Amino acid sequence: MRFTWFILCLLLSVSALAQNQAQQLYTKAQLEAKRKEYQDAINETEKELSSIKKDKNATLGQLRALQTKLAQRQSLIGNINDEIGDIDNTIKTSSKEVVNLKQKLEQLKIRYAQSIRYAYETRSSFGMLAFLFSSSDFNDAIRRMKYLKKFRDFRKQQVEQIRTTQNQLQHKIGELNVTKAQKDELLGKEVQQKQELLKETNQTNDVINQLKGKEKELMNNIEKNRIVALRINKAIQVYIEAEMAKEAKKAEEAQKAEAAKAAAIAKANPAPAKAPENPHPAKATENNPNPVIPRAKAPKPEVALMMTPGDAALAAKFEANKGKLPWPVERGVITDHFGAHPHALYHQIMINNSGVDIQTDENATVRAVFDGDVTRVFSVDGSNQIVMITHGNYYTVYSGLASTSLKAGDHVSVKQAIGQVGKNIEDLPVMNFQVWKSNGNKKANSTLNPELWISKLR
Repeated sequence: MRFTWFILCLLLSVSALAQNQAQQLYTKAQLEAKRKEYQDAINETEKELSSIKKDKNATLGQLRALQTKLAQRQSLIGNINDEIGDIDNTIKTSSKEVVNLKQKLEQLKIRYAQSIRYAYETRSSFGMLAFLFSSSDFNDAIRRMKYLKKFRDFRKQQVEQIRTTQNQLQHKIGELNVTKAQKDELLGKEVQQKQELLKETNQTNDVINQLKGKEKELMNNIEKNRIVALRINKAIQVYIEAEMAKEAKKAEEAQKAEAAKAAAIAKANPAPAKAPENPHPAKATENNPNPVIPRAKAPKPEVALMMTPGDAALAAKFEANKGKLPWPVERGVITDHFGAHPHALYHQIMINNSGVDIQTDENATVRAVFDGDVTRVFSVDGSNQIVMITHGNYYTVYSGLASTSLKAGDHVSVKQAIGQVGKNIEDLPVMNFQVWKSNGNKKANSTLNPELWISKLR
């Protein structure tokens, strides 16, 4: 019984160890994948910076790209630190296992030496024969022979255990040395990344110093961009309301058609009339023998979003692909993020971006991120063209296009080309990408963070 419990505990401990190792490997693989992702993002930003640096004059676009690169570099260094921490835990665990294996090997050698010493002390043939011939009967002699055989087998098992433990110890020491080498390699990479970070910080400071002499021009551009952004958002609001009103009318007409059909069927097959039941009848009293039953007040109808079944299905598919949508350009860098945040240079000025600014290659192709229908193609204050695509009650907006061949009513498929990126005020190829959602009324129209919708991979 004790032996059975020993085997069961041994199996459970081996299973737990295997699960722990699998968990460690999974974490290590995740960290390595994350490191590659950060490095790829840095490489992408460097490509965009190399194209900007052709113009010797410092620009806000260059500053944003450098700041993006700094943030990516810091994330990469943080990830390397996490990897080093994970390796430290592995080294600590492996070191404990090495110590335990050494102790186990020492105990096995001591026990084997004891059995050899005992065998040496009882090595004479006469002693063995005397042990057998002193048996009380034949069965007792058989039992003694089995005992001697088990003793020999036990010594063989001891030798095998010693060999197995030695192999395990050598293997674990080899793994430990490999892990330590990986840690040394990561420490070297960390030092290299910190040197790059310092160099990029100095570059960023140089650009900031150059830009400080253009304050008047930059302030004018900031104000101009703010006004254009407000007018674009206002136009998008109006177009969304018009589209949702159109969808509501279509859905209402469909409902009326269904109700008319149901009424025609009911008229053709009339059901026997039934007296209405009052769930809360009024009770008669001496003063009021004929009480008046009060009518229940009808609840106020809620403003519901009305869409056709096809549009509702499209919206559900769009929502199901959150975090997996392709980028609106094949390659690029997000240089200005979603929401309210300080300006890249003038931190006292708050910028409220309804989408994300993506800096990309000159004349890069802009593509639809999902199937849908073109709602509007418009421009504001003579700016670059804007394409608005509907996906049920979701909308994607692509601003800053130099050209497009689409028109309202066109159907587009995912990754279909919808135009080419134009240049912004700083003469850089930048587009703005937005995601909107409507729930059927003006107050419910909201901008969503596009970075949560597009895939991390291109």
